Amino acid sequence: MHKNTLIEAVMAGAGELTRFFNTRFKISNKEGVNNLVTEADHAAEKAILEVIKEKFPDHYILTEESGEIKQDSEYKWIIDPIDGTVNFAHGIPICCVSIALEKNGEVILGAVCNPNMKELFFAEKGCGATLNDTRIHVSEQTEVLKACLVTGFPYTYINMENGPLEIFERFIRKGVPVRRLGSAAIDLCWVAAGRFDGFYEHKLEAWDSAAGYLMVEEAGGRVTDLKGDKFSIYQHRLLATNGKIHDEMLDVINKRKEL
Repeated sequence: MHKNTLIEAVMAGAGELTRFFNTRFKISNKEGVNNLVTEADHAAEKAILEVIKEKFPDHYILTEESGEIKQDSEYKWIIDPIDGTVNFAHGIPICCVSIALEKNGEVILGAVCNPNMKELFFAEKGCGATLNDTRIHVSEQTEVLKACLVTGFPYTYINMENGPLEIFERFIRKGVPVRRLGSAAIDLCWVAAGRFDGFYEHKLEAWDSAAGYLMVEEAGGRVTDLKGDKFSIYQHRLLATNGKIHDEMLDVINKRKEL
C-alpha cells in the first residue's frame, strides 16, 4: 500500500513537471541568488499531496515548498516536488520529482522520477534499488584519480575553510572530472546506477537527499557525512560513493591526503 501510494504520488508530480516543462510559467525567488520556485513546483506539490492525503490523511508530511504538515504518526513523507528547479526553469531536462517515506526516523522507501528521460528510480529498505524495474548497482571503480564525480554548490555561501570551491579545486587540479548537474536527487540516483562513482555536497536539505540516499545504500554504496560519520538526512553535508573510493575521498576532502 505504501509503495503503491509512493509510485502514484511521484508520477502525479512528474505529470505536472511534464505539463509545465518548456512552457511559460510564473517564477519567484526564495532566499539566495537563483534559489527559484515556480508555478510548476506548487502544481506538482499539490498533485503529490492529493494522492498521499487521500490514502494516508493521518501521516506527517515534510515538503520543500509548504513546509511541515505535522501529525502524530510514525510515518513521514518527505517531498521535493521539483528538484533541479533552476534547470527546469531554463528548459534543461535534468530535473525530477523526489519522494521518500520515513518510518520511526528511518527512510524505508524512496522514488525519484525524471520524466524528461523516462527514468523512475525506486528503492525499498533491505530490498535493493531499481531503475525502471531493473536492478541497479554502484560502480566498481577503486581509485579517486580514475573516478567520475559529481557535486553541487549552495545558493548561499558561507566563508568557511575547506568549503565547496576549495574541495572542488582539489579534485579538478588533479584532472578528476567533477560534474555539476544541478539536481542532488539525480546525482544520488546516478551514483546508485553506477554512472558516477561519488557525490559530495555541503548544503542539502532532507527533501534533497532522503530518497537518493536510500537509493545509493540499496544499490550497494555508502553514504556518510563529510567527516565519515553516520549520515542523517537532517544534517546538510553528504558524501555518497560506490564504497570503494569512500575512504580515499574522505581523506582528500579533509586534507589528510593529496591526490
